[in-house]
Amino acid sequence: MSAGRERRRKAEKIRHLLETEGDAVHENTTVFNEDRYEVTERFDDFEALRDEARAIKEDAIERLPELIEELRESVEANGGHLYLADDAADANRYVTEVAAEEEAETLVKSKSMTSEEIDVNEALEAEGVDVWETDLGEFVLQVADEAPSHLVGPSLHKTREDVAELFNHVFEPEDPFETAEELTEFARDYLGERIRDADVGMTGANFVVADSGTITLVTNEGNARKSAVTPDTHVAVAGVEKIIPSADDLQPFVELISKTATGQDISQYVTMLTPPVDSPTIDFDAPDEPLGSGDGERDFHLVLVDNGRFDMREDEHLKETLYCIRCGACANSCANFQHVGGHAFGGETYTGGIATGWEAGIGGEEAADDFNDLCTGCSRCVNACPVKIDIPWINTVVRDRLNRGHDPDAFDHLVEGLTPDEESAGVDLQKRLFGNFETLAELGSKTAPLSNWVASSRPARALLERVAGIDSRRELPAFERETLVEWFDARGGSRVPQTGAEREAVLYPDVYTNHVLTERGKAAVRVLEALDVHVRIPSAPSSGRAPFSQGMVATAEAKARGVSDRLGPYVDDGYDVVVVEPSDIAMFEREYEKLLPGDEHESLAEHSYEIAEYVYGLLENGGDAAALRDGTGVAVDYHSHCQQRTQGLEGYTVSVLDAAGFDVTTSDVECCGMAGSFGYKQEYYELSMDVGEDLREQFTDDDALLAASGTSCVEQLGDLLPRDVTHPVQLLAPR
Repeated sequence: MSAGRERRRKAEKIRHLLETEGDAVHENTTVFNEDRYEVTERFDDFEALRDEARAIKEDAIERLPELIEELRESVEANGGHLYLADDAADANRYVTEVAAEEEAETLVKSKSMTSEEIDVNEALEAEGVDVWETDLGEFVLQVADEAPSHLVGPSLHKTREDVAELFNHVFEPEDPFETAEELTEFARDYLGERIRDADVGMTGANFVVADSGTITLVTNEGNARKSAVTPDTHVAVAGVEKIIPSADDLQPFVELISKTATGQDISQYVTMLTPPVDSPTIDFDAPDEPLGSGDGERDFHLVLVDNGRFDMREDEHLKETLYCIRCGACANSCANFQHVGGHAFGGETYTGGIATGWEAGIGGEEAADDFNDLCTGCSRCVNACPVKIDIPWINTVVRDRLNRGHDPDAFDHLVEGLTPDEESAGVDLQKRLFGNFETLAELGSKTAPLSNWVASSRPARALLERVAGIDSRRELPAFERETLVEWFDARGGSRVPQTGAEREAVLYPDVYTNHVLTERGKAAVRVLEALDVHVRIPSAPSSGRAPFSQGMVATAEAKARGVSDRLGPYVDDGYDVVVVEPSDIAMFEREYEKLLPGDEHESLAEHSYEIAEYVYGLLENGGDAAALRDGTGVAVDYHSHCQQRTQGLEGYTVSVLDAAGFDVTTSDVECCGMAGSFGYKQEYYELSMDVGEDLREQFTDDDALLAASGTSCVEQLGDLLPRDVTHPVQLLAPR
């Protein structure tokens, strides 16, 4: 399929899901996410437990082979059976053989993503076994013959009305279902009969304890424990990554999973079973007989599934995926997922940000190709993840591998010696254009205003849309003829002499500030000088954010190397580095950890500051707010950039605007929807604007000034609202 047709296919799929599932997904995930904020903010031990949980998972995955053998001994000592399945086919063969040995006609299942992964239902049904999902959400999807759209809430893309219509059509009740109570009561009774009559019960396992063989199930419904203990035979299917060393290690996970998954203080059901359980068997055909009047034997089988996990364990970039506890917080915290759901932002089985790691790990990088670009790298999911998985990095790694022709061994460019030019040659045109935006900006400034006129012409926009998928509905940036660096040199450098200055700072000229939004750079200079800072603006390469976001890691690393070489000597001489663009300060502080030697990253990160953060520090240490523009009585609607928030920097902007007298209203919308190049891409334009609609509804005071810290946010707000948008530093700058 041609690139253009593929983009149109994706755009149509997203448009359809926005229209049919978007509202329900948005409502449900937003509630989950808001509740997560509320419950974690009042939980003092949250960060400490995240660290503890992370350490336990790191240790468990490192010792996985020995823990499997310890678990085998525990299960067999209890009288159960453990089978380590190589792949899905191997797991299904074992499960169907167990069902055949039990002469099972029916099997009931609790919710299990691992069983979804291996398609065990289909394997059992092919052998004549009736399979019933007993989780309400999974039951709804079984009736509808649909795939889950979320790790925790598989049917959250359906409204109550959708479910009522479905059940009324399939089950034809005498009195049509209308209310949620009627639907759940019917499902409870209907599934209760299936559980009672089942020959085999199947569960997943949130955690499996190696030293005792204990299975832990964390649910909001009671049907998981019923499925485990009502039939005489219990089969548990779990990925090998679910093993933890001991029951002592459970506490942080049980505390965290409900809080991060659905924003609950604790799940309604936490079930710990050390099967085969010793409760007496039940003969439902002889209800008057005493308990234990069945065949008297319980049977337990634990099927541990590899299916690519041991290969993931050896892959330094995918390994962290195995720390995942399937809470879905990465999906709930993601603006794109909140609007389009897992049927777009997900693969065959897994959904949300972590889906890239899972799908690539069990099915190869191609399995994540269709949805990988929906991760924009904002890193909100990292802050939400209970085990601190660097999900954006996993997405970037897979994107890099996909760019290189689906060869996982090609990722290690340090060994391969891949140059940026060689890398660009293998990347599709759309990503190549966005990834090399610095080159376009340099050319655009040198030829402005002609370049702006040509780029905005209708023939050029039509060509860009057809060839590179740059949506013609989105206004392109206009380049300035005089760059910020050229302006600063022409004015003679800093107006504050180096001798006697309060501080010395390098203002980093990011690509947009240098070539497009030069006024914010000039304003930053005036603000710093008003607070007695001696300023330097050296020429410097781009941070590498643009190629990094396209999965062009070799190019991003080369840019990072150039930035470090250029700014490092200033840092060594005692200069602070001040950054205007939030995505670049996030690059310095987070992503450079992956791209630079440790000492270089640490030095640059330690001495770099976002502009408002730096101004706040100056004011806190004796700087005079009266030197800034007086904003008394001026109303400002302010939206903070995603990566300002994930870096904990939003409050500085609000504080310095307050100090200058402005009356600030901040948005509580986490993402504007633009996300750098994402909002320009033809296949994602409508999703970008749908996400932006939340932000548009925040700001209704047309008389207030409109401000945003990030380039993307400025562009998106300019498209959403008929008001001029400015950077906060421009409001602070003396005239």
